[in-house]
Amino acid sequence: MQHGAPGGDGELAAAWAYCAAQARTADHGRWLCGLFAPEAARHDLWALLAFNAEVARTREVVREPMLGQIRLQWWREAIAEAYAGRARAHQVMAPLADAIARRRPPVERFETLLDGRLRDLDDQPFATLADLEAYAQATSGTLSLLMLDMLGVDDGGAREAATAIGTAWALVGLVRATPHLAAHRRLMMPTDLMGDINPESLFTGRPDAGLANVLRAVVDRASALLVEARRHRRKVPTPALPALVPARLLDRRIARIHRADYLMFDQPQETPSAADPIRLWWAVRTGRF
Repeated sequence: MQHGAPGGDGELAAAWAYCAAQARTADHGRWLCGLFAPEAARHDLWALLAFNAEVARTREVVREPMLGQIRLQWWREAIAEAYAGRARAHQVMAPLADAIARRRPPVERFETLLDGRLRDLDDQPFATLADLEAYAQATSGTLSLLMLDMLGVDDGGAREAATAIGTAWALVGLVRATPHLAAHRRLMMPTDLMGDINPESLFTGRPDAGLANVLRAVVDRASALLVEARRHRRKVPTPALPALVPARLLDRRIARIHRADYLMFDQPQETPSAADPIRLWWAVRTGRF
């Protein structure tokens, strides 16, 4: 297996470029944060984000849960082979296997993430906010830990901050995605918060007024997680910052949701802000994630 950043073998270099493009398209915010990592780590981050995009869209590309389980099992086996020094013939796995060979992140993190993605195959809503948060932590929180691994960071405070930020990222993302999910008759918001709200009101695009309070509770939990993460701000090592500055993008997203009074069904799709690169540059420069 060839080691290192893109270059050399043309096929592998093309795969690295594919991962960068996939990360930019599917996970633009975290792709942008990766621009502030050293070059070698940057490409490792994008391979990881491309992998995450592949497993995250499993529910969208299969019609039956069994097919989704088979797809996720394929990725599980591909990861196991990467740790054994073999890369499956896939445009994401070749670069990711190369990154794994050099970075050696704990394989348990990939297993946790893939286990979390199995929940995507169940269309039933979560029972409680705690259940929703556990899902967000298993998927996006674990991804943030893997980002630290790709950055070569092994620091307890950074891990706690990254987990909290990644979990908050998923919670806010699920709030923003509520109209899209409802259009496909899917509801992720916990039933203990939904109360008497009729899910059919969401599925028809005319949600009950009480939905705003449900979304507010989820966003409030995300905001609390950001507060927890920032308690470590003065102690985390500088190389960890590309995995932590997504918090700055979350601040903007949360503010926008709040300005909309949590009426997500009335909001146009958000586009990246031209100020985001400057905002992130300043966060990395000052360490104020």
